[in-house]
Amino acid sequence: MKTTFYELSEAQRRQLLDAESLFELVERTQEEAWAHRGSMFWREQSGRTYLIQLSTDSRQRSLGRESDDTRKTFESFMGRKQEVEARMKSLRAQLDVTRRVNRALRIGRTPDLLVGVLTELQKVGVAEHFLVVGTNALFAYETAAGVRFPGDVMETRDADLLYDSRPRVAGQDTSFLDILRRVDKTFERHPTESCRAVNSKGYEIGLICRFQPVRASTGERLLSVPRFEQIVVSQSGSMARMRTVHPMAFARIKRQLAASPQRDPRKATKDMLQAELVEQMVPQYLPHLGNKPEVDGDASPEPSVRLEGEGGPNFESGR
Repeated sequence: MKTTFYELSEAQRRQLLDAESLFELVERTQEEAWAHRGSMFWREQSGRTYLIQLSTDSRQRSLGRESDDTRKTFESFMGRKQEVEARMKSLRAQLDVTRRVNRALRIGRTPDLLVGVLTELQKVGVAEHFLVVGTNALFAYETAAGVRFPGDVMETRDADLLYDSRPRVAGQDTSFLDILRRVDKTFERHPTESCRAVNSKGYEIGLICRFQPVRASTGERLLSVPRFEQIVVSQSGSMARMRTVHPMAFARIKRQLAASPQRDPRKATKDMLQAELVEQMVPQYLPHLGNKPEVDGDASPEPSVRLEGEGGPNFESGR
């Protein structure tokens, strides 16, 4: 049965586009700000002056004796650092106004908690290693299309994030559980499932990791399909970049899950409905995404992983 999607109003669409443009500008400026982290200063030593670079973790490195070149390096770095910091301050003020307008116009409905987690992953510098999978991916698809899925198909009390451990993530000392606690300090390990955390309100966040020995799993196949990125807006108006899988790959995997004999029948019904809705939405609102990426294998259960330590993204060891 064909579904009629609820479309955002013209005012909501304009605000969403303006908000996305501002957020992308903030992202670009933040990247430059990160490139100018730390500081530089001059140090007298043995009667000579040296230019010292100070990193954010207080490490110091000499850039050489004072000369025309080092003076230019110092002036260029410090001047640009001040410019970027001033620009970021202005953009943050604009972002706060945009957040309030987003909320007033009811632009977004992505859970605030999930947007908070995505924001913290970005702050730590590991966001690109995490994919949002499962029902919450629908928030990215509907935002890109400027429509709303039926509310009942979006209902969920948890979120699953796929962690791609293939690239090395060096220089981090923050565990995934620590990141969750920055958003909500009540997060604790799930009492019976080591790959999940739960907060005081019963909201769960699961972690799917790729580690040796590799088992055939949904997580493994998701790493091989095309990705999809979209700026999503929370219920309170805050924004974050969600990385997930291509919508047509999502639909195909959901169909595989629904057909699996091991799948809970109640979940299988919802899986099939989500697949059908995405397949209807894409040609109507996102025709450029109409190709169907291949997803090998069937929808077998995910492997058991842990939130910290070996097998999980405990960044102390650069995993």
